Amino acid sequence: MKILSYRNRVEWLSFGMLCCASLVASAYFFTDMHSAIIKDVKTAVFFAWLLGAVLLALMLTMLQRRRRASHETAARIELALAGADLGLWDWHLPSGQRQVSKRGASMLGYVPDEIDTVAAFYSNVHPDDLPSMQDALDRHLRAETPGYEAEFRMRHRTAGWIWVHSRGRVVERGAGGAPTRVMGTRMDITARKIAEEKIHRLAFYDGLTALPNRRLLLDRLELALRKSAASGQYGAVLFLDLDHFKTLNDTLGHDVGDQLLRSVAHRLLELVRAGDTVARLGGDEFVILLEGLGEEASAAARAVEGVAGELLCRLGRPHRLLGRELTSTPSIGATLFAQAGGSVDELLKQADLAMYEAKAGGRHTLRFFDPLMQQRVSESVLLEADLRAALPARQFVLHYQPIVDAVGEVRGAEALIRWRHPLRGEVRPDRFIPLAERTGLILPIGLWVLQEACAQLARWAARPETAHWTVAVNVSARQFRQPEFVRQTLEVLARSGARPGLLKLELTESMLLDDLDDVAAKMHELRAEGIRFSLDDFGTGYSSLSYLKRLPLCQLKIDRSFVKDVLSDGHDAAIARAIIALAGSLGLEAVAEGVETLPQRDFLAENGCRVFQGYLFGRPGPADLMTTAAVLVA
Repeated sequence: MKILSYRNRVEWLSFGMLCCASLVASAYFFTDMHSAIIKDVKTAVFFAWLLGAVLLALMLTMLQRRRRASHETAARIELALAGADLGLWDWHLPSGQRQVSKRGASMLGYVPDEIDTVAAFYSNVHPDDLPSMQDALDRHLRAETPGYEAEFRMRHRTAGWIWVHSRGRVVERGAGGAPTRVMGTRMDITARKIAEEKIHRLAFYDGLTALPNRRLLLDRLELALRKSAASGQYGAVLFLDLDHFKTLNDTLGHDVGDQLLRSVAHRLLELVRAGDTVARLGGDEFVILLEGLGEEASAAARAVEGVAGELLCRLGRPHRLLGRELTSTPSIGATLFAQAGGSVDELLKQADLAMYEAKAGGRHTLRFFDPLMQQRVSESVLLEADLRAALPARQFVLHYQPIVDAVGEVRGAEALIRWRHPLRGEVRPDRFIPLAERTGLILPIGLWVLQEACAQLARWAARPETAHWTVAVNVSARQFRQPEFVRQTLEVLARSGARPGLLKLELTESMLLDDLDDVAAKMHELRAEGIRFSLDDFGTGYSSLSYLKRLPLCQLKIDRSFVKDVLSDGHDAAIARAIIALAGSLGLEAVAEGVETLPQRDFLAENGCRVFQGYLFGRPGPADLMTTAAVLVA
């Protein structure tokens, strides 16, 4: 700004001197031409100088106005720059002088005179940012870009490093077009950079553990696959899930659970190499990406086993959390990848499947993915699709297995579902019932079984010889826990016209472990309507006398696993006798399942059992075959 003002003054003074010279010459010319009018030369000169003085006064007035306007413009520019938080810099390349405005210097905690050299500028630029900044400047000086623009860090006098956004342009060139002067602006963008970093961390990092999140993990997996394909080096994906974390979180509180996740994240970071990635997918699921494991699959697998062994050992040690020590073990699934490593989604699925195999294998262990896992999953997916279509397609049927008394007369039957698939043939219940439980399909299927069984009860009630028969229906834990289960059951009975006293609902011991109060309340409500209850597979679960006295049971069913070897295994015989005695002492019936031979039946009868079920009395079959069931005489 000083250089520009100096030039303006020179231009105006030169113009004023030229005007004066012109006026003097005009005066003499005016004297020669008009001597007839003005005889005295001194008078002519006087008038000429008077006219020049007037013109000079006008010129000075104009100059003053221009200077005032220039100052106002400069003030406006300064105000605009202050409002935009911009500092000015002016760099004279040949001399190395780099002038900075007051605002530009104060951004770094200096006054202009303290940083008015190029050396001072370069010494304050962050070493990591210097190459990119210099490259942007050099490209503009070579006229490759219309302007210079760069973002970099500069050292503040007292506040560490700040981020600046610098822009500039060549304003003067010397002989041959070489740049000699560059001018530009500088802005402090530290606040913006901090905000961008926060947004970046929210987008790519987990807020609880500060580990990379799923989005960043997928990016790094993509990059790792490309690097592996180029180098031929194996890599691995390890999928970790904490055993029983939900129970810990629910019983001790989310604060403890969060502290555990932070502690696990810290230990994981301590165990992996600097170039590896540890990410949290969510909940208690973590993923570790290992790279550069060698060109041999066997060596890569051994490396993974070594890392997993350290993880199992380190994570299995107690965690000190909020004043208490807690132990949480991981289950780990692993998969290798190389040139043909597949897609990112496939790798995560493979590692996830292997992790579930580790869970099924007893937890706190490592399992590698193998194609058989994928085959089983694929078969399960196809089976699930067929299962969803089975009910609308009327592929289910109910079979009934006779239940007889001590003299061999049929007292009723147990309803057993069968699935007749048009292509698969008959699908065994142990294949599709667990799948129905996992997918929730057990709810509509269980309701259909109850409806069909009650309808059959009503049909048998219409015939005198079968009017007293009962039907036992197995109820899953998931089905029984529905809030509307009691209402649904009573509505089904009412629509079918069946007598409630002839319907028996068979429950398993496992469903009594969760919320026994709710189970007992529902049982009492249904028992008040006449419905009876049987405890299935008694002795195989967490048997306890405490719940037997709280529940309105009518029967205890001796599991077939005890009946099978009741004649050859003293322990099974003792358990069968104990269950029969226990049922008698509580006023309950003991029902023996899986009776296949007369000696089995005779042993059980001799020890007080009066109700039997098994192949000896009839295999499960359609309802119309029940009327021809064999009647055995004791």
